Amino acid sequence: MNNLGEHKHIVCFGEILWDQLQSGSVPGGAPMNVAVRASSLGLRASVISKLGKDKAGRDLKKYLEEKQIETELLQTDENYSTGFVEVNLNKKGIATYNIKRPVAWDKIELTDQNKEAVRNSNAFIYGSLACRDKVSKNTLLTLLKLASFKIFDINLRPPFYDLDFIMKLIRKSDIIKLNDEELIILAKHIGSQTEDEKANIKLINNKLNVSNICVTRGENGAVFFCDNKFYEHPGYKVKVEDTIGSGDSFLAALTVKILNNTKPEESLQFACKVGALVAAEKGANAEINIEHL
Repeated sequence: MNNLGEHKHIVCFGEILWDQLQSGSVPGGAPMNVAVRASSLGLRASVISKLGKDKAGRDLKKYLEEKQIETELLQTDENYSTGFVEVNLNKKGIATYNIKRPVAWDKIELTDQNKEAVRNSNAFIYGSLACRDKVSKNTLLTLLKLASFKIFDINLRPPFYDLDFIMKLIRKSDIIKLNDEELIILAKHIGSQTEDEKANIKLINNKLNVSNICVTRGENGAVFFCDNKFYEHPGYKVKVEDTIGSGDSFLAALTVKILNNTKPEESLQFACKVGALVAAEKGANAEINIEHL
């Protein structure tokens, strides 16, 4: 793709792993998927994570290098293996996950190098899954103090989340991205009595002091609450191959546009377009190009 990102630099924190599909294993993990898509859209992208000292880890690092991801912040663990996830798809291509533990990315350590990278980044992107172990969790909490622009990709993965801690992370974030089901779970946790989408977004905005909230609606597009205003897009109709990574690509595309100071409605449209194209292809990191868009 062309350089939509104008050399802005993002740092993604958390799990990188192998998604084990019936058709075989493919590289995955939300932070890595965001980095790979963002890189294809012209951003400089680095990943802070940890791999095992094994062939699976070496192969993942090689894959990232082939995708022009900066791998200097990747760590290697002597005791824990590279992560993998069993992915099951239903007839509609909707994925459910069996996430193995403990693995190397549970043990991401704080280093001077990753502190410096986060301090100098244009955006720091993270999720909640990597907080299931106290080592990676404590590393993230320290790095959040250093980041100038923080994007929280909520990604609730049962049973690996604590809603009270999620609230703490939301309060530290500049932008949060979640899906419509996650919105209801979070809103109910802070006292909502309704499933009305906009009412719940406003509730999270008011109670948790986060001013930019993006909610994806699967095939029905997304809504972006930004500067106290709602922007909506109905989505693009595609034949879904699988939903793996489509939300990650959506976030990468949204980030590219936000870092370029693009208007919210244009940013949302572009993100919906990229997310739909990925859902129409197999796996999280399908090649898409300007002609597709």
